Amino acid sequence: MRSSLRVLKTVQKLEVVPKVPANSTVFSLLQPTGNIHLGNYLGAIKAWKNISESESPNSRYIYGIADLHALTMPQDPNKLRQCRTEAVASLIAAGLDPQKCTIFHQSSVPAHTELTWILTCITGMGFLNRMTQWKSKGQHAESSSIFDDKILERTKAGLFTYPVLMAADILIYNATHVPVGDDQSQHLELARYLASSFNHQYNTDHFVIPTTLLSRSQKILSLRNPQKKMSKSDPDQMGCIYVTDDADAISKKVRKAQTDSIQGTIYYDPVQRPGVSNLISIIAGVTNRTIEEVEAEIKHMTSHKQLKDYTAEVLIEEFRPKRAMYDKLVNDPAYLQSVLDEGTAKAKAIADANITKIRTLVGLN
Repeated sequence: MRSSLRVLKTVQKLEVVPKVPANSTVFSLLQPTGNIHLGNYLGAIKAWKNISESESPNSRYIYGIADLHALTMPQDPNKLRQCRTEAVASLIAAGLDPQKCTIFHQSSVPAHTELTWILTCITGMGFLNRMTQWKSKGQHAESSSIFDDKILERTKAGLFTYPVLMAADILIYNATHVPVGDDQSQHLELARYLASSFNHQYNTDHFVIPTTLLSRSQKILSLRNPQKKMSKSDPDQMGCIYVTDDADAISKKVRKAQTDSIQGTIYYDPVQRPGVSNLISIIAGVTNRTIEEVEAEIKHMTSHKQLKDYTAEVLIEEFRPKRAMYDKLVNDPAYLQSVLDEGTAKAKAIADANITKIRTLVGLN
């Protein structure tokens, strides 16, 4: 109960133009899954960009690629290398300014894994067992338990314990604010719990208790099946829009999006009109507006075609310059490496100073 109360006090919904207090440290990571799709873009990267451009004196913004997290599932080494490069290019093409943000690969800063071990030693198995991500990624039922022999045999330790690595990612920078989607809020609860537990166990106030910044963007659903999330792994790729899609591809996918048989006024109702509501959510997310503002703007529309045409227009305009920038960046590995070198140096300086203090607190120094 106490941890639940802490969560309620430290979760903040992002505004249309998000702001954080002065002297904040904003941190988040994105897995290197190759091309960035619309759900990733609106749920994470666009929010990161908006936060980094808000007026917040003396704040720092640390964004990276969670390549260690990627190892919790089988990876082809060459494909992973390619995805790491594409992910960095996608972040910059989507609008993150390397002069304002620290951009780096998680694996390039060893303090992440050292703090992970220290935190693992104070993490209860029961807490990890209640996490839902290891169950969904392992294709287990939500009611599954690691203490079931069959589940135990099929579950890799890295997948089960990776929320501790996520907590270490956040705490190694003493992040004050962490922008995430709803599906990651449970992991932030663990990060806050471990920060509090460490402080209590070692009689210190070393770790800041981070605040969750929940993305204001609605969950983006598959264009072809608005009952499930937009996903790169969806067998029907017509349901998934990528930042690198050209105008023709975007138009074709949106044109074939599932809507409904309701005629007349277009309005938002995610229960009765999930397909239409998904398109409205996309427009709102891309244009930095609320659902209500978009509804007011499109109230004159009386056909699904009008809504689809407008959705496609908004997406094409948003992604045209980003696609051009992405193509340029992936063909300039020297520039990408220079961004990573600078970002790694900045991240490592912060993390190394922190882990030195942590070693002293736990008796390793």
